[in-house]
Amino acid sequence: MDYDYQHMHNESDFATDTVIEDQVLSDKPRILLMGLQRSGKSSIQRVVFGKMPPNDTLYLESTTKIQKEDIARSFIDFQIWDFPGQIDFFDEMAYDPQDIFGTVGALIFVIDAQDDYSEALHRLFTTVTSAYRVNPNITFEVLIHKVDGLSDDYKIDTQRDVQQRMSDALADAQLEYIHLTYYLTSIYDNSIYEAFSKIIQKLIRELPALENLLNVLCSNSGIDKAYLFDTLTKIYIATDSSPVDMQSYELCSDMIDVCIDVECIYGAQGGSPMNLSLMDSTERYHQEITNGNGIDSESVIEQTEEEKPKQYETEASSLIKLDNGDVLYMREVNRLLVLICLLRQDNFEKHGLIDYNFQCFKEAVTQVFEFSRKRNTQQRQLH
Repeated sequence: MDYDYQHMHNESDFATDTVIEDQVLSDKPRILLMGLQRSGKSSIQRVVFGKMPPNDTLYLESTTKIQKEDIARSFIDFQIWDFPGQIDFFDEMAYDPQDIFGTVGALIFVIDAQDDYSEALHRLFTTVTSAYRVNPNITFEVLIHKVDGLSDDYKIDTQRDVQQRMSDALADAQLEYIHLTYYLTSIYDNSIYEAFSKIIQKLIRELPALENLLNVLCSNSGIDKAYLFDTLTKIYIATDSSPVDMQSYELCSDMIDVCIDVECIYGAQGGSPMNLSLMDSTERYHQEITNGNGIDSESVIEQTEEEKPKQYETEASSLIKLDNGDVLYMREVNRLLVLICLLRQDNFEKHGLIDYNFQCFKEAVTQVFEFSRKRNTQQRQLH
């Protein structure tokens, strides 16, 4: 099925009064995508939030206007702005930096690792120092992008060179207290999703509560690693406190695709059209994009729950046994969140205990989500 990705963005002209035309949406935390022209900003946005196949991004035209996308689902609630790389938004004669950076949560600067990045580093320094003067609370994230065609040694050398040159530039300007976080990314693997997961987690106020719930679940259920995924973007919004292993993360992330693909082939559990599942949420998400509507988690949840009779209360679940004896176990928290756990097979023999603990975890996450939703509603009413 082909989708019209053009409808998922709001475009703004370059004048300052147009940049801030939507005051209601501007109250949300913003994520700014900035960088030089052809660095890959729009491709990142379309792949991560628009579900565009990476190969299709080869045909994207250069961005000429600010493209905005409102993201509101589950615990993810922000607005992402894609800035054209050829425009200087720090010209105070034409733009008001306070309007652009005043409510920004994160500034993501994209650097093309396959090109000469000297000019990109100069623009990065100017962007960071100017934005910091307006809003010191911004988190600065640097994506060293398009590394899929580079060797591992070259990737490491490139990241080290970028970090060193930026550290020297900030130190020379006596701004060494400005912190930048660096990521090696590509839209052709899971690195871009992992980077956005870590970036978005910094904007989720409920993150400590979610991490604590995952820690309790893991310790009481013999789970080695647990991730709470947003099913539509494959971004994990929380994980337990144990270190993130890239291999285990990729397995868990790929499991979402496997489950949706299998469901597309064989249909929902029980063959009932009323028994909604992960695929229904994904299809509804694409329909919203195609129709040019905003993506709102509450509307997705409400519509699916209204369509599902009470006798169908089962959640999507899946189990994959790996060759090394480990088990990947997925349980649906709601239509937008899934819990994916990695544990040893002998621990999974106590699956009754795991299922009971999951129900307790699900109820707790639902309470946290309801509290977050009510608070966001009250804040919007105040504005």
